[in-house]
Amino acid sequence: MTPDSTGASGEPAPGWWIYRGTGQVLDTEERERRWPAPPRWRTFDGGPDEPAPPSDAKDLERRLGTVVVSERVDIHEVDMINAAVYLRRPLLVTGRPGSGKSTLAYRIARELQLGRVLRWPITTRSTLQAGLYEYDAIGRVHAASRHRAGRPAAEGAADRSDAEAEIGDFLHLGPLGTALLPYRMPRVLLIDEIDKGDVDLPNDLLNVFEEGEFELRELMRSAARVPEVVVHTADPAGTATIRHGRVRCHEFPIVVMTSNGEREFPAPFLRRCLHLRVPEPDAGKLAAMVAAHFPDEQLADAREIIRAYLERRDRLDGLAADQLLNAFQLRMAGAFTTTDEESLRRLIEAIWHRLSPIGAE
Repeated sequence: MTPDSTGASGEPAPGWWIYRGTGQVLDTEERERRWPAPPRWRTFDGGPDEPAPPSDAKDLERRLGTVVVSERVDIHEVDMINAAVYLRRPLLVTGRPGSGKSTLAYRIARELQLGRVLRWPITTRSTLQAGLYEYDAIGRVHAASRHRAGRPAAEGAADRSDAEAEIGDFLHLGPLGTALLPYRMPRVLLIDEIDKGDVDLPNDLLNVFEEGEFELRELMRSAARVPEVVVHTADPAGTATIRHGRVRCHEFPIVVMTSNGEREFPAPFLRRCLHLRVPEPDAGKLAAMVAAHFPDEQLADAREIIRAYLERRDRLDGLAADQLLNAFQLRMAGAFTTTDEESLRRLIEAIWHRLSPIGAE
């Protein structure tokens, strides 16, 4: 078996793999039969189970293209993804911008049929609180004022418990909070570009990652009177029932955190993660990506376009994979041919530009 492939050599994939990285969707019955038990120190008892999450086939196809089954996989990549599944640990994925780090989360969700990917894009303003949940206190005050204005004083006082129960209308779980709900199978959570967040964010995540739970302070205060509250989730039109003001997972989510290597992370954070460095895609992976997004097209000059892309990527010290797709989209519109060298040169310079700020070159 070669370092970069399996199956093509005739050798079977390792028996412990549940995610195989081939793109072939795993049957749900086989998935559940083979799903590994967690380590004792990563077992969580959240429940009762939430309904299965929605699927989003259209979003998966938009991001990944159609399903293209391949026998050529990156063994180290698949090893690390399976290790994260077995150990219930977050996967920190590093690599150059545009190398396909974020797509790992969508490939895992599609191949293992784990439903819609929850995405948390990190910015300099991102906080752990926002990832867990948000409470619209002002909106609730305004709603309560309108509610009282329409009722007699005595009747409004008697309706106090109902007003407290309606607090769920103003609580919205974030992507991380939704991923920690007690689903029977894990959700896939993409924490995108974590190195762009506040320097304290990785440390803030540690306790949540270790305990697999969090409290909603606004519900804890009235948990004795209102033990169950329905709140909104990060899924479209999604809701969940929170019991006793606490969310605790049943299956720890498959957490994919991407980083462009712009920051060093603290040792306690790294100790709780598995680290995967994604190399830039080679000609074979690029060809598979093109075939997935242009499945019905006969691209006779695909190899020449990919070769030109790789040469320019090496010369500029980096290009994003989606910049290659841009070229093929324009090629299908008749924008250029590989035999028209001048038009090809102009187009390459326009769409395959260096990944640096305008004016910095």
